[in-house]
Amino acid sequence: MSRTEMMASPSPEASVLPPAETRPSRRRFGWLDVVRGIAILAMASYHFSWDLEYFGYLAPGTVGTGLFKYYARGIASSFLLLAGFSLVLGHFPRFRRRPFLIRFGKIAAAAAVISIATWFAFPSGFIFFGILHAIAAASLIGLLFLRLPVAVTLVAAVAAFLAPLYFRSAFFDMPALWWVGLSETLPRSNDYVPLLPWLAPYLTGIAVGRIALASGWLDRTAPSERQPSRLSRALAFAGRHSLPIYLIHQPLLFSLVALFAMVHPAPRPDPRPAFQSSCMATCTGDQTQTFCTRFCGCTLDRLVEQNLLDPLDRGQIDGRTDSRISEIAGQCTMKAQE
Repeated sequence: MSRTEMMASPSPEASVLPPAETRPSRRRFGWLDVVRGIAILAMASYHFSWDLEYFGYLAPGTVGTGLFKYYARGIASSFLLLAGFSLVLGHFPRFRRRPFLIRFGKIAAAAAVISIATWFAFPSGFIFFGILHAIAAASLIGLLFLRLPVAVTLVAAVAAFLAPLYFRSAFFDMPALWWVGLSETLPRSNDYVPLLPWLAPYLTGIAVGRIALASGWLDRTAPSERQPSRLSRALAFAGRHSLPIYLIHQPLLFSLVALFAMVHPAPRPDPRPAFQSSCMATCTGDQTQTFCTRFCGCTLDRLVEQNLLDPLDRGQIDGRTDSRISEIAGQCTMKAQE
């Protein structure tokens, strides 16, 4: 039984090589490209939904809650698991330094580009440690687990997954340590994938890869002579070029939605539910639920009566300095205390 080696990297892109002494040519696992293509397609669908929310076609908070939230986590986990799996196929049992460093450099450079671009586009929520940053960091750590027993790697994966549940500390609230994932206050970012707990799926991918090699399962998944379908070929193409597709697809989708919004802007949502929710969230930090319900209800009614809600929502008046807003807040405070 021959052992195959895949030319892989921290990125979810990998090629397969037979042992060095019998290596005739370079080949790939087509099924792995297809799986990777499905993952990149799923990520594009999530980003498209994020764009729709950003331009008002979906309700605020849609992509960050409910099924969308778990959909996003599943996509990120799949990329990290595939990256760990590919690391094994490319560098076990023999570590290939040059291909690793080349791929690591590409991933790190792409992560830096994303950070710089989002710093200018979304300064308050720029991506300082997203999925590519996580893959790059996890790949360096993953090298330590390549030759360790699979059981040790799985235990480390479980520990990484559980760490944020038990070891959060204010010590990690400093921005320089946000990438660790143990801060008590979550930083604001459009794509936050800290090392903990996201090292867990990467290490799981390493364990799965080791098991697949040891069991000979990969040798039984050699390419068949049957011609793949058009869909399989398209997905495999996306999987083989996952990194450039990742870098290009979101700016393209965002631009298309922005152009559409210029022609058919989304209807402006009713500001009352958003104001009520924001008011309650701010108020309940210092006051009782009963007081806040009365205060926010009173404030909302007065703003509507005086036609101030829409200008406040649009940012045309400053609620912190406008005397009318201060007067309403004072009146409603006294009413809520009655």
